[in-house]
Amino acid sequence: MENTGRKQNNGPASPTDRGDDADSRDPHTTFLDELRRMRILVVDDNSDNIDLARAMLAKSGFMNTVAASSGTLALNLLAQNTANNQCRIDLVLLDIMMPNMDGYEVCGRIRSQIEWADIPVIMITANAMWQDEIASISFTAGATDIMFKPIRRVELIPRVISALSLKRERDLRKSREDELVIELAERRIVEERLNHLVTHDDLTGLCNRRQLEKALDRVAHRAEHNGVASGLLYLDLDQFKVINDLEGYTVGDEVLIAISRLLRRHFGAAHLVCRVSADEFAVVIEEADDKAVLGTAESLHRLMDNYRVDVNKRTYHIGASIGVVLIHPDDGLSANTILARANQACFAAKSHGRNLVHLYSKEDAEMDILRSAAHWVPIIRAALAEQRFCLVYQPVLNVTNGRFQHYEVLIRLINTDNQLVSPVNFIPVAESMGLIHDIDRWVVLSAINMLATLPPELAHVSLNINLSGYSFQDPTLFALIRDQITERGIDANRLIFEITETAAIANAEQTRQMIIRLRELGCQFALDDFGSGFNSFAYIKNFPVDFLKIDGSFITNLPNSAMDQSLVKSIIDVAHSLGKKTVAEFVENQAVLDMLTDLGIDYAQGYFVGEPRRTIDVRGDAHDEA
Repeated sequence: MENTGRKQNNGPASPTDRGDDADSRDPHTTFLDELRRMRILVVDDNSDNIDLARAMLAKSGFMNTVAASSGTLALNLLAQNTANNQCRIDLVLLDIMMPNMDGYEVCGRIRSQIEWADIPVIMITANAMWQDEIASISFTAGATDIMFKPIRRVELIPRVISALSLKRERDLRKSREDELVIELAERRIVEERLNHLVTHDDLTGLCNRRQLEKALDRVAHRAEHNGVASGLLYLDLDQFKVINDLEGYTVGDEVLIAISRLLRRHFGAAHLVCRVSADEFAVVIEEADDKAVLGTAESLHRLMDNYRVDVNKRTYHIGASIGVVLIHPDDGLSANTILARANQACFAAKSHGRNLVHLYSKEDAEMDILRSAAHWVPIIRAALAEQRFCLVYQPVLNVTNGRFQHYEVLIRLINTDNQLVSPVNFIPVAESMGLIHDIDRWVVLSAINMLATLPPELAHVSLNINLSGYSFQDPTLFALIRDQITERGIDANRLIFEITETAAIANAEQTRQMIIRLRELGCQFALDDFGSGFNSFAYIKNFPVDFLKIDGSFITNLPNSAMDQSLVKSIIDVAHSLGKKTVAEFVENQAVLDMLTDLGIDYAQGYFVGEPRRTIDVRGDAHDEA
C-alpha cells in the first residue's frame, strides 16, 4: 500500500527533507522542546514500572525525570523541589495501588498544598479497562487524567504533552497575574505620590503653598463668619544663600530638610507648617489671640536663633526674619491679602536688620509698594515708549527628528547702559501696577512681526509666546491677535501660546474660553510648568491645550530619581492618550535628554539644547546669546 505521507523525490534530499532543519520546518518544535525540559515525577512501588515509564518518556525526549518508590518519598521530593512558593516538578505520574499510602491519598495531599495545586497528576491503575468507580475516585482526589495498564508509549506521550501544556499555560497565566499585581501596586504608588505632590513640598515633605492658601482661606472664613482670631508667621532664612553658595546645593537641601524637621518637632500637629519657596516657610496659628500669636512668633525666633549648622568643620548661624500677620474677625481679609501682608512684614524684618520678628502694619505695606513702584514703573513706561524691550528666542528640540521647529519667545528689558534685564526684575511690578497688559501686547505684536518676516527657509518654525495670568483679563487681546494674523498673513498654527498651570487655574473658566477662541483661529496652546501647581491630571481635561510642558523640578534630577522617572513617564503616557504633545524643560545635559527620549518625550528645551539668543538664522539656529 502506498505511503502518502512520504515525499517522493528522485534527486538528492534537501536539509528539510532529511529533517536537519526541523525548527524552520516545524513551528511547534520550540514549544515541544520547552515541554521536554519540564520535570516529571514518576511514583510507583514497583521499580520495573518506574524504569519502563522513564524509558518511554526518554525515548520521546522527556529526559528530565525523577522517581519515588512510595507516596511518602514522592511528597518529600516535591518538598525538596519547592522554593519561594514555586515547585520545579511540573507533572506527576502516580500509581494508585501502593502500600502504606495509596495514590488517592498522595494526590489529595498534593492538592492540599497551594504550591503544588497546579501540578497535573496522571493516575495509573493496574486495571486493564475503564472502570467508572476508579475514575470517579481518582478525579475526586484531584487527578488531571487517568490511564489503565498496560501503558503504551503511543498513549502515554500525548497525555504527558497535554498535561505539561496545561501546566505551562497555568504558569504563564500566574506569571502574568503576578506582573499585573506588581504593575497595579506600582501605579498606586505613583498615584499616591502624585496626590502627595499636589499638596506637599517634594524635598521636605511639608505642606506646600497650595495647602497654605487653602488653610488661609479657611482661617479667613472662620474669622469673618465665626469671629475666630488667628495668625500667620512667615519665615525667611537669613543666611541660607551663604550655605548654598559656599557649600553647594546638596548641602543646602540637607539644611532645608533639617530645618523642616526642627519645625515639625517644635510645632507638632498643633499648627500647619508649610514650605512656601526655596528658603521661605510659613506657620498658620489657628484659634489664637494676638498675645498667643506673638508669643509663638517669639518662641520660633528663639528656636531659629539658637540653631546652628556644622558643615566641613565650619559652623553657620542661619537665623530667620519672621513676619507676623494678626487675623481679626473684623478685618475681612482674603487668603491672598494675608499672605501678601506676611511677606511684606517679613521683608520689613529683613530691612530692619534681619533675624527679627516684625508685626505687619499698613505703613509697612505702603512703603513697600511705593518703593517698588517708584523704582520700576518709570523704567517700564520708558522702555515701552522708547522701544527698549527686545525678544530672545530659545530653541525647542523635536526629539523625533532632531530639528528646531519651535522657539520660545522671551522678553528682556534694555536698560540705559544697553544691558539686558531679566523679566524676573520687572514683571512682578508690571503685574501689580497694571502695566502687564501693555507688555503682553508688545510681546504678541513683536512675535507676530518676527514670524511674518522669517525667510521661506524657516517656514517650519513656530513661536511659543508666554502669556501672563492677567492676559485673559484684557478684552482687547483676542482681537489684536486675530487682526494681526489676518493683516500679516501668517499661519496661525505657527503661534503657540503658553500659560502656566497656576495662572490657568486661577481664572479657570476665563482661561478655558480664551484658549477655545484662540484655537478656533488655528493657534495652538501649551500648559507650562505642568505638574507643579495643582492636581494636573484632574484639570487637564478642562483645558483643550496641544502641549504639556513638564515642570523642570521633575527633569533636573531625572537620571538619578526612579520616582521622577515614573512621574514623567505617567505624564507622557496620559498626555499621549489625550492626543497632546509633551515638552521637557530644564534639559541640562545629555543624560537627561537620553532618558527623556527613552521615556517618549516629544520635545526638549533647556540650556543643553540651546540658550536664548537674539536672532534666528536661516539654518534654524539661534544666535547672539541673551
